[in-house]
This record gives sequence, structure tokens and C-alpha cells, in this order.
Amino acid sequence: METNLITEGFKFMGLGMGTVFSFLIILIVMMNLMSKIVNKFFPEPKPIENQAGNTQNNHKKVVAAITAAIKHHREG
Repeated sequence: METNLITEGFKFMGLGMGTVFSFLIILIVMMNLMSKIVNKFFPEPKPIENQAGNTQNNHKKVVAAITAAIKHHREG
């Protein structure tokens, strides 16, 4: 009984590639399903629209904090 090693090699190659391909397809499907479930139960919060004056105040506070941090760093 003679077995062709090349044929056996192609059989194992097809089996291995099929297994990996099937695993990756299942992985993609499960990740998409998980994403939909997480987004359903934990939706991202909607951003609050800031008024123009409120944004200006926030920028001034940030600039003041950065300036104070730089001054503290140079002194210390």
C-alpha cells in the first residue's frame, strides 16, 4: 500500500488552513456580537453642548493651570 506524501501534505495543509479560517470567522462574529451587547447595555454618554462663554472660561482655567504648573516646576 503506497501513500503519496504530497497528497497527504495537501490534505493536512487544507485541514489546517480550514481550521484557522473557521476559527477567525467565529472570532469575528463573536467580537461583533460582543460589541453590540456592550453598546446596548453600556452606551457612550452623549456630549453636553457647551455654551460659547462656558468654553472660554474653561480655556482660561486650563491656561491658568498650565501656567501655574510651569511656574511651580521652574521654582522647584
